[in-house]
Amino acid sequence: MDPILGLHHVTATVDDAQADLDFACDALGLRLVKKTVNFDNNGVYHFYYGDERGRPGTLWTTFPYKDMGVPVGTKGEGQVTVTSFSVPTAALPFWADRLKGRGMTVTEAEHFGEASIVVRDPSGLLIELVGADSDTRAPWVHGDVTAAQAVRGLHSVTMTVQDIAPTLEFMRSLLGVEVVSDMPGRLRVGLAGDGPGQLVDILHGGGTGPARNGLGTVHHVAMATTDGDAQLRLREELVRRGVQVTKVMDRQYFTSIYFREPGGVLFEVATQGPGFLVDEPLEALGRGLKLPPWVETNRPAIEASLPPVRY
Repeated sequence: MDPILGLHHVTATVDDAQADLDFACDALGLRLVKKTVNFDNNGVYHFYYGDERGRPGTLWTTFPYKDMGVPVGTKGEGQVTVTSFSVPTAALPFWADRLKGRGMTVTEAEHFGEASIVVRDPSGLLIELVGADSDTRAPWVHGDVTAAQAVRGLHSVTMTVQDIAPTLEFMRSLLGVEVVSDMPGRLRVGLAGDGPGQLVDILHGGGTGPARNGLGTVHHVAMATTDGDAQLRLREELVRRGVQVTKVMDRQYFTSIYFREPGGVLFEVATQGPGFLVDEPLEALGRGLKLPPWVETNRPAIEASLPPVRY
């Protein structure tokens, strides 16, 4: 099979749109690289946060569903339960003080020799900042966060499953992952490498019980592939194996397929391009509400249905 290149993005269901923007852009210092709508529910924003250009592997995306009848979710088996970002190790005290200063509870952690801090975002999502000095990606820098402190991109995700064996076999044979570290109850695999942006930690055997999607939970994790041809070959293999997989879906900035691994976690495989510059220039990313061409005629109604936000 064509190799998976690494993580592409992580998408979560959140509560309030303004609180989400404030946390991602102000607290974490990420760039809002696209303000659009959920293509499957045009009355809901879809925010994309990342580096200057919104490169695959730096992207955190959210659907704010406040006051739309979506219940609070439950973290557990069959779900990504922690989303981790890379920062310089020396910057961890800065981040701890910054987040505490915003009223957040900060917990220290360490996995596989990497120190980190963990907080809950305004919707209850677990966000981890990992000290990863090997991450040489150029950060987005603005405001009062310097280049020596800024987030580099996604470091890893932590997914929770009941039984590790079928999940690991599926990911090895289909996605080409390799085990890079192991400890009781936690296995780390690499997607085409073992660096930041290529890592998935799999928690198993903890008996946490099944997850329930809702506010404050990760909806899916997306992995990057080169192009549409590679994506189609993967889809054909999924069909051959009897795995339920969606058709190729046009997400305007990439194309996607979705399927679940044996432990229940929803995976997406997304193409690297065409990227976020297809409908607005680099300096203006995230400024205007961008709609896919097939709903542009509904813009007045869509804009009226969305809550006002500032950033």
